[in-house]
Amino acid sequence: MSIQQEFGPSLRNEFLSRYLDNLALLERLHRLMLDVIKDEFERLGVMTINPVQALLLFNIGDHEVTAGELKSRGYYQGSNVSYNLKKLVELGYMHHQRCAVDKRSVRVRLTPKGQAIRGKLSDLFDQHARVLQQDEILDFGALDTVARTLKRMERYWGDQIRYIY
Repeated sequence: MSIQQEFGPSLRNEFLSRYLDNLALLERLHRLMLDVIKDEFERLGVMTINPVQALLLFNIGDHEVTAGELKSRGYYQGSNVSYNLKKLVELGYMHHQRCAVDKRSVRVRLTPKGQAIRGKLSDLFDQHARVLQQDEILDFGALDTVARTLKRMERYWGDQIRYIY
């Protein structure tokens, strides 16, 4: 009997267990990030938008995009992008304009009010990065390893979706 045969199922079970732990951790981290944004906005008195909408503003940045582009870039698959964009336009955080080439498509960009929210989020993330590094919670190497690992998982999951269709 080889070592692989003897320990194979055990190692597979350990891998599965660690994989499931990581999936749960990713989900918790996403929710925690949204809670951190919510708490920061409450502290600053920003009560008109939710954390998902704030992240939309942050990720759009200085670009002009369509809802379809946001989806194709991999953002906001689980949330209703069109609803959030419409709400952000109504609240004055975004401008919207029909695309000259394709009248069905609407392009959006941040207003100065939207840029201000983006700035607040940028400041928050900048502070986090400074403290994580300064207090030696994470160094660049660890952060880079995490990023490369998550990108491999993202690529794998993306491939799984593509193979279904």
